[in-house]
Amino acid sequence: MRDISILVKPASGLCNMHCDYCFYCDEAQKRQLASYGMMSVETLRNVIKRTLMRTEDVYNLAFQGGEPTLSGIPFFEQAVDFVHRYNRNHAHVNLALQTNGYALDENWCRFFADNHFLIGMSVDGTREIHERYRHAKNGGSSYEHCLKAARLMDASHVDYNILTVVNRMTAEHIREIYQNYREHGWHYQQYIACLEPLGETRGERDYALKPQTYGRFLTTLFAMWYDDFLAGQEPYIRQFDNYISILLGQEPESCEQRGTCGLQYVVEADGSVYPCDFYVLDRYRLGNFNENLLPEIDARRSEIGFCYRSEQLPDRCRRCRWLTICRGGCFRQRMSGCQGEADLNYFCEAYQMFFETCWERLNRAAEIARERM
Repeated sequence: MRDISILVKPASGLCNMHCDYCFYCDEAQKRQLASYGMMSVETLRNVIKRTLMRTEDVYNLAFQGGEPTLSGIPFFEQAVDFVHRYNRNHAHVNLALQTNGYALDENWCRFFADNHFLIGMSVDGTREIHERYRHAKNGGSSYEHCLKAARLMDASHVDYNILTVVNRMTAEHIREIYQNYREHGWHYQQYIACLEPLGETRGERDYALKPQTYGRFLTTLFAMWYDDFLAGQEPYIRQFDNYISILLGQEPESCEQRGTCGLQYVVEADGSVYPCDFYVLDRYRLGNFNENLLPEIDARRSEIGFCYRSEQLPDRCRRCRWLTICRGGCFRQRMSGCQGEADLNYFCEAYQMFFETCWERLNRAAEIARERM
């Protein structure tokens, strides 16, 4: 039995915010049916039953959107009940939820704490930077809701990390953002390079993250992190932690940094299954948990060659001195069009800038991490 990771979208793409760069809005508009509405309890039961009963090891169940909290606490109480009911193989279960924080209150935080949910909350830096591209649909301050949610989670002892989309503004102000997160006590951070709409010419949108800007962002962030690392006061930053894992001979947990697509199950509100959050499109549909069992869904993934294509790298990548640490990056950033043609990673220049500038310090960090084990 292998580990299984499920990402459920209980409210489909429905959201109480509007973000200019939302990649899922773009995906939804490219499907025959943009929104699948709200997931039924019966569909939730089938998703959990048909996956959890097939693992004896680790079961990762995460909820995302859109905004998953729109489904309400009773929906997630049902999810927890199904996990207890169908965990007959006594797998280790990890529960997680990604949210914009807008609807969180004491009841939500109490539920998360009682049921050991790990929460990822989306924050894009300081108020001005955050609200440049992240807008509350009712016209209020989306940033204030994040601060309130963080305070409530701290008070309830909820485990959470901060998810920051690296767009043009966040990249250009990372020094200010890093200091701001330190002041808030946000020690667990994840930075995700902004995605642009499929099929569009890259770099033309106001929020677009260009390779040189991303390269400067990575080198600047690493320099600040490294100084704190030497002092034993560094925040956890997923990307750097994964690079250190690679240098220590371990496999990174991030599929982007493995360079190949893994076995994931992204489930839309109607039960339809897709191989990745970046490909919830009609042509990649693998089946439906209301109709199909896991082996059928896995067979469909193999049939369309989804994972295999990510293993194919251009000759220039295979000759690159940084291949063992870079591994080509996320396939979505290697696509040159909507149909999945493989090319160089759009951020190749950024990664080369980062490794050339930070390589010696990155290796030293790995040596220190080994000594600290």
